[in-house]
Amino acid sequence: MSIRNHYRYENGEHTVLGTRVGRFNLGINTTFIVYRIGDTQIDTGPSNQWRQVRQILEQEWQNTPLRQLLITHHHEDHSANAARISALTGVTPYAPEQARTKLTQGYRTPLMQKLIWGSPRPVQTQPYPDHITLADGSPVIPVHTPGHAKDLTCFFMPQQKYLFSGDMYIARSLKHFRSDENLQQLINSLDTLLALDFDIIFCPHRGIVEDGYQALSDKRNNLIQLCERAQQLLQQGLNEKQITHKLLGPEDMIAFLSGGNISKTNLIRQALQVRF
Repeated sequence: MSIRNHYRYENGEHTVLGTRVGRFNLGINTTFIVYRIGDTQIDTGPSNQWRQVRQILEQEWQNTPLRQLLITHHHEDHSANAARISALTGVTPYAPEQARTKLTQGYRTPLMQKLIWGSPRPVQTQPYPDHITLADGSPVIPVHTPGHAKDLTCFFMPQQKYLFSGDMYIARSLKHFRSDENLQQLINSLDTLLALDFDIIFCPHRGIVEDGYQALSDKRNNLIQLCERAQQLLQQGLNEKQITHKLLGPEDMIAFLSGGNISKTNLIRQALQVRF
């Protein structure tokens, strides 16, 4: 059964609406929140939840026609319904330049992600314009934040102090890492975001994080501490497997089900390479 939870955050004239969808209710990483602020939508939700996403567009948000669709990055939970939304509304999605070829040509989805999210459909996109605004002219600033993905882009709204964070924030501490993630880049991107003046994070997995700046700062500090501890243990003679077990515990079912694509070992391997 599909999950349906509704979110609403009001700040004067700028109300953010969100609806959580997903095939499996197994925690925040198996569900997705599609956000809308006025006539602007951020990300699309997974393809296997298209019926739910379409209902949101046609029944819940029908009073405000969609003017622009902003994609944070190419991953299948964020972009997979872009082609269908474009066909339904006539809106060509905006996407990071680094993602546009993948989104146009399609790409392979690992088996576990395909089970959870479905497969993406190829879509024609356009690059972010020089100036993105809400309907009232409020600026929406794309901020390139590689690490989780090379193309990951957050959207900062300085007047509202909102940050639509893509996958830059899910929790204050990490225990797993994808094999294609880059921890050095992720920490640098956290520093980039922490130089901005925002309060609220709108995370498509965790939800609305009202102490968003502090949460992101905590994530950055926890990652630095993990890197320092891992590198200290390496200097003491422990190997990668021993360090992983000591700091994060043994590998769990996520590593097994993903074929090692998502694992604790990946995080420690990256932590050992970070330079301060």
